[in-house]
Amino acid sequence: MIDPETQAGWAPENEEEGDVDIPLSTRLSIADTLTLGNAICGFMAVYFTTTGVLIPHLTGMDDGGMARHSAAMAVILMLLASVFDLFDGLVARKLRASAMGAELDNLSDLISFGLAPAYFVVTWGMVAQDANQQVSVVAAVVVLLAVVLRLARFSCVPMRDGMFQGMPGPFGALTVVAIVLLELPFLPTLLAIIGVAWLMVSRVEYPKPRGRLAVAMLSWIVLSMGMLAAWALDAPAGQRLLQTGCALQIVLGAMIPLFATARRVNTFRDNRREARAAQLP
Repeated sequence: MIDPETQAGWAPENEEEGDVDIPLSTRLSIADTLTLGNAICGFMAVYFTTTGVLIPHLTGMDDGGMARHSAAMAVILMLLASVFDLFDGLVARKLRASAMGAELDNLSDLISFGLAPAYFVVTWGMVAQDANQQVSVVAAVVVLLAVVLRLARFSCVPMRDGMFQGMPGPFGALTVVAIVLLELPFLPTLLAIIGVAWLMVSRVEYPKPRGRLAVAMLSWIVLSMGMLAAWALDAPAGQRLLQTGCALQIVLGAMIPLFATARRVNTFRDNRREARAAQLP
């Protein structure tokens, strides 16, 4: 039957639920499948961090090599999750996206870029010799809450076209992990992690990865995977490659807000000049 006010169909009250077909809008699309791949990668990152780093340390079976392999695998999985996150948006824009797409994307991002890096920070606080476990847990909670708040704001607040407000979750998660892997003293590491969490909930604008920027981002992810593999396999200069990659990730995380702030200041100045010029007789 048709409701004359909405012109939409409605089912009789006595119709059984089993007779109603699943609407097309709730069926998984290709983009949704990529999004689920993102979630799986995040969960597996937690798995490798637990079984290869945390449990061997707690049981006294850590020989160094296993922890290095597992830590590298966990970070590679987070990088792979960011690849899925990059492509599910591209595919959704090119092909049909289901009504569940946005919700699935937020839930998957919470696992891969909220829970996984926060758990990585907790594990670092338990494994590193100079770390404080309780303070590390607080830092991990700050990272997790920053991702939760950022995802909630992204769903509710309209953004300027082509821009994100706050550091994107994948970039923030990888920067947090890079800070931990760089093995700085505890206090600088802690402050840097909290700084990244603040950037994720800040109003600093970041460009969305489209076109050349998406290609550059994908290239950087592949290069980072290669550096992690070299470090995990204890290749010559593998440690130096890892430190270089982590340092570059942190520098990028610091430079983008500076450029964005400088651009906003310049735009503000230009607007003021135009306003003054318009007021002149």
